[in-house]
Amino acid sequence: MDSHKRVVITRTPFRISFAGGGTDIPDYYRRFGTGAVLSGAMNRYMFVSAHQYFFRDKIRIHYARAENDVADVNEVQHPSIRECLKLTGIKNGIQISSVADIPSKGTGLGSSSSFAVGLLNALHVWKGESATGKQLAEEAIYIERTALKEAGGKQDQYVAAYGGLLLMEFKKDDTVAVRQVDISKGNLKDLERHLLLMYTGKERNSSDIHVKQAGEVGSHIQAYQKMAEIAYSHCDALENGRWDETGKFLHENWMLKKTLAGGISDPHIDSIYNTAMQNGAEGGKMIGAGGGGFMLFYADPDKHHKIIEALPQMRTEPFEFEEGGSSVIYSQGDPVTQ
Repeated sequence: MDSHKRVVITRTPFRISFAGGGTDIPDYYRRFGTGAVLSGAMNRYMFVSAHQYFFRDKIRIHYARAENDVADVNEVQHPSIRECLKLTGIKNGIQISSVADIPSKGTGLGSSSSFAVGLLNALHVWKGESATGKQLAEEAIYIERTALKEAGGKQDQYVAAYGGLLLMEFKKDDTVAVRQVDISKGNLKDLERHLLLMYTGKERNSSDIHVKQAGEVGSHIQAYQKMAEIAYSHCDALENGRWDETGKFLHENWMLKKTLAGGISDPHIDSIYNTAMQNGAEGGKMIGAGGGGFMLFYADPDKHHKIIEALPQMRTEPFEFEEGGSSVIYSQGDPVTQ
């Protein structure tokens, strides 16, 4: 027997969305046309570790709470961990823990999907298996949307698994076309310098917003179609050196996104947005479903300080884009089979 206990640690990026978010929900793309989303991975991460447990017939889990010595995988309380263990066929002898770089609940950065992708990656490597980005994304979508029946779209899982700046197309037959945006490193750095990510301090339940949004898709078809068009137009601008049009695209997308369902915006969020625009922002949006969490603004770097001073209640989070998706950053011991 190997003297080293089996240990696997994965690192999976969070994401920021630019345009088209919402067109990746089945209620839209299965009925009204191809969805298109432009999103990018960022250098803020979810870390998941899987460690061989001393009690080989038990499971131990640590997240915001602890589940100690669970005897049956079906008794695991954390829904995503339970379903990931069941999908990969791991029944016992494992302890799982996670930690995130930034608040990872209700902040709009796709943290739940980053967790699912990172955990699945760790569990496959635990067993000695190699999973592709496509496999990790599709398995995470199965866990969240089918097994757990959580409302939402598909973009988060693909960005977490693939990394980079992606244009994703969501087809009527549920297939997804993913491609990296062809932008030079210099232009990407210029874009980074103009982006300002700010935390409202307000968390929200994205599933509640997604449920409302899904029920009202038919009343907002033109808005969804326009948002998908913006995703394509923004991608084209980035690939042709017109990254400085980002503010315009963010603003157009946000004005449409706000109309899709109640709860996406509110007077407080509108006030924050208007204050940023009055102090130099050229455009912006709530990240993710809306209702709270992080906001992204585009502005001349020389005006960032003015926006920050005008919004003292907001916390600024510097970031860079992340080229890679979920990765294994540590592994020791022999694969564990059951």
